[in-house]
Amino acid sequence: MSNKGAQPRRVVQLSDCHLFADTEGKLLGLNTQYSLERVIERVREEQPSMELILATGDLSQDGSRDSYERLRAMLEPLETPVLWLEGNHDKPAPMLEVLADQRERISPCYETLGNWTIIMLDSTIPDKVPGELYEQDLAFLERALNDAPGEHIMVCLHHHPVPIGCAWLDTQVVASGDRFFEILDRYPRVRAVVWGHIHQEYEAQRNGVELFAVPSTCVQFKPFSEDFSVDDANPGYRWFDLHDDGRLETGISRVEGIDFQVDFSVKGY
Repeated sequence: MSNKGAQPRRVVQLSDCHLFADTEGKLLGLNTQYSLERVIERVREEQPSMELILATGDLSQDGSRDSYERLRAMLEPLETPVLWLEGNHDKPAPMLEVLADQRERISPCYETLGNWTIIMLDSTIPDKVPGELYEQDLAFLERALNDAPGEHIMVCLHHHPVPIGCAWLDTQVVASGDRFFEILDRYPRVRAVVWGHIHQEYEAQRNGVELFAVPSTCVQFKPFSEDFSVDDANPGYRWFDLHDDGRLETGISRVEGIDFQVDFSVKGY
């Protein structure tokens, strides 16, 4: 029986850092190292009791070993376990090499926190931008859903499994999204689906399951845009409070008081 008086478990989501081997590397004119440092500072100030970090892909822009080593070094002072997802810009070999001692926390994987189990799925297609869940990914999902000890389940992936109203981004939606949800629909313990990739805040609901995306820690994409478009919103992160009884609370926090110089003339990334 769950303890309704228990404190919720605080989880933080960081996504789409797009780090380069060079600390001066810029995405659309924005220094991604600098913006991530500012976001992590905010996390450190605001989240003293977080118990888990979800790093939901595109952690590196160039797939370099140096970028993964630096990201790991930046997160380690937070003294919080991390669950890792690959994004379409990530390179599995250097990422796995740098995180070799954390292999059990790299997608596909799952971990239980209190009365919740968090499942991490790899939605990438090698050397392609759009998302897909292959047969082995869907098979892992079903096994994890059957084996998960938590009474409540959150499923995380990099790509969006539903259209979000951005025409150019919606060409990159998880191609097997229908099959993904057919599986989830059979498991009433699933409470939330969480992703990155879209560089913007998103919240919706489908069949009683909450759907969430997170701002990037660097450049933001403009919501409801037909073509590639950069937004002027600041970088940020998402937090979740996971209650033992299945309730979920969440919010977005963005850095403030910093002038981010983004090149709005660029028409792709």
